[in-house]
Amino acid sequence: MNLFNRSPRSPGNTPDNQVGLTEPQVPSQRPLPRRARIRSRVPNEYYELKTRIHDRLLDLIDLSLLDTLDQDALKPQIRRLVEQMLDEQKDRVPLNQSERELLFTEIQDEVFGLGPLELFLKDPTISDILVNNYRQVYIERYGKLEATETRFKDDQHLRKIIDKIVSAVGRRVDEASPMVDARLPDGSRVNAIIPPLALDGPALSIRRFGKDVLEMKDLIALKTVTPEIAEILKGIVRARLNILISGGTGSGKTTLLNVLSSFIPEDERIITIEDAAELQLKQEHVVRLETRPPNIEGKGEINQRDLVRNSLRMRPDRIVVGEVRGQEAFDMLQAMNTGHDGSLTTIHANSPRDALMRLETMIAMTGVEIASEFLRKYISSALQVVVQTARLSDGTRKLTSIQEITGMEGNVTSLQEIFVFDQTGIDTDRRVKGKFRATGIRPKFIDKFQSMGIAVQAGMFDPGRQFDI
Repeated sequence: MNLFNRSPRSPGNTPDNQVGLTEPQVPSQRPLPRRARIRSRVPNEYYELKTRIHDRLLDLIDLSLLDTLDQDALKPQIRRLVEQMLDEQKDRVPLNQSERELLFTEIQDEVFGLGPLELFLKDPTISDILVNNYRQVYIERYGKLEATETRFKDDQHLRKIIDKIVSAVGRRVDEASPMVDARLPDGSRVNAIIPPLALDGPALSIRRFGKDVLEMKDLIALKTVTPEIAEILKGIVRARLNILISGGTGSGKTTLLNVLSSFIPEDERIITIEDAAELQLKQEHVVRLETRPPNIEGKGEINQRDLVRNSLRMRPDRIVVGEVRGQEAFDMLQAMNTGHDGSLTTIHANSPRDALMRLETMIAMTGVEIASEFLRKYISSALQVVVQTARLSDGTRKLTSIQEITGMEGNVTSLQEIFVFDQTGIDTDRRVKGKFRATGIRPKFIDKFQSMGIAVQAGMFDPGRQFDI
């Protein structure tokens, strides 16, 4: 099968206009050596050359066949075509062999992948890719931000990559809808925003997920939790307590939600509800639901509240909401209060108390007229456990608090802290030092543990007991 519409040397293949010069690159804290050498030596000419070759390839390739053919079979054809084009350009931009090989790789990334971002998507140590504008790309590695020398040619180049991502999942981004949430095939979460909302040009954020789903043993190895606290969390899920995971951006809420969801028994039916699908549950009996944005006419939107309501008709044993951020909070609490115990969700908040206040605010957004006192009673009867996570100054994630909701004291929701992480200082390598300890409070849910045959270590809740990390 011929991939190409016509010969690369046929008339009409030469670009009508010369590509304009690009701006200087942003310096990197940790340069990527091979790519840095060619870009620092001939930055403007290199991007101009790559753009010309890519544009000619798009003109030559039959795009309708691109997704139907084997990439391994197509790459040699594209390589031969690029070599012909380079031979035509050798007097204008002379490249040595290593630079030619690098150009072949980047052209293939443009055709088959996400262009300059492919380098980072292949690196398992990178957790976030943050494109501030076409000239400035940052990554997060081991919880720390790093500037890179990677860049796009211009705003139009970055916009093409964004369109490629969002169109693959049936979403769109344009002036009428300048913000979009999407995901990559590996489940990584994508957010894009374009002008007029983004003043310096299109911006793109990718929250990556590892190929191997983290398990509780991995969180223990990373010292996010201790083995003893991990057993308590497992018991909380098995005992069908409703759990709210609270934390800031990048604190590990979704990772912890995924780990806790893995403790749900195989014989239970699970419904997951998310804005952009991120959860990677290993159970067989899982139904995954995802919201849908409005179409170009502003119609057809399906939000999380619609999905939560619909899930109640799907005979769920457990409902897992990726994150509550609006009116769906009320329906989620209704589900927890009407027989769907053992449900889990996350929320953005700095503390368990703040998390409950945010829930009150979200429910107030629904327009339902409920007195604040009754609303707090409703929340306290629906939720039993709040787990707080945090990203510390050294980039590590920690479970910093487990608190139990015990009811109401007057007009205030009563919380009692069971375990807490105390930060004691910072070592010579600027890493956070601390310890987990029990507060000495015996939680009320232990009675449910006993009734369900869930064992608890003796002395687990003794006051001042410390857990080594």
